[in-house]
Amino acid sequence: MRIATTIFLTDHTLSPVRLARALEERGFAGLYLPEHTHIPVTRDTAAPMGGDLPEMYGRTLDPFVALGQAAAVTERLTLGTGITLVTQHDPIALAKQVATLDHLSGGRFTLGIGYGWNVEEAADHGVEWRTRRELVRDRMALMRALWAPEPTAYVGQFSSVQASAAHPKPVLAPRELGPGHLLHGPRTLIGGAAGPKLFTAIADHADGWLPIGGGGLTESLPVLRQVWETAGRDPKNLQVVPYAVHPSPGKLSHYADLGVEEVVLQLPSAQEPEILRALDDFAQYL
Repeated sequence: MRIATTIFLTDHTLSPVRLARALEERGFAGLYLPEHTHIPVTRDTAAPMGGDLPEMYGRTLDPFVALGQAAAVTERLTLGTGITLVTQHDPIALAKQVATLDHLSGGRFTLGIGYGWNVEEAADHGVEWRTRRELVRDRMALMRALWAPEPTAYVGQFSSVQASAAHPKPVLAPRELGPGHLLHGPRTLIGGAAGPKLFTAIADHADGWLPIGGGGLTESLPVLRQVWETAGRDPKNLQVVPYAVHPSPGKLSHYADLGVEEVVLQLPSAQEPEILRALDDFAQYL
């Protein structure tokens, strides 16, 4: 089982360069970073974990800039977002960012995407909350058109792009979505809570699922697998990566029994000594 990590890197923590080097030196598989462009101080949306929202949410580094630094000082460490808020980006520009990071890292990038939880943050980007899932699907389809080997036009519900020269291309080879349909782009995982809408989206335009916290997989995985196979996807290709996990030997053993091949452990958003202590503790799982 590959053991990766995630952390809220901020202007108060250690740098992406220091963390990436420490991870690779210790043999960790990867680094995933979350995204928030800003956190409006006046909001009605409850924090996802309840209570007050920790300060780190409003201090997160841009994940693409930070992962670019991490890529430059490592050779094996995989890099990912957990998650990219697709609705808060121009999709043509985001396609270029993703493909560039994937190219420069030698194909080490995983695009974790999601729908977000902060209504006020999304609203400042002009996002209509009730149609955000449809907007994500539309923007991902546009990006896949730009990632296709040949110039490919796309006209969708919310956006469009002409057939264009768009390089670099993501490194990963196209995967089969179904008869006559290919999935272009880096490995793409969708984060979110188990449910029919999420599982349909995963089967429609992703390589798998980033279940936050990793709870309830015994019940939810068979449901996802059924949706996946009903959509015509190859059962061997479904990837499930429990995310932001607080580990224990029993928990990781349970994931392995379920066929999970990668787990992302949660690091504290803290100063360097505390983070390095956490890495040394997590080393028992490598």
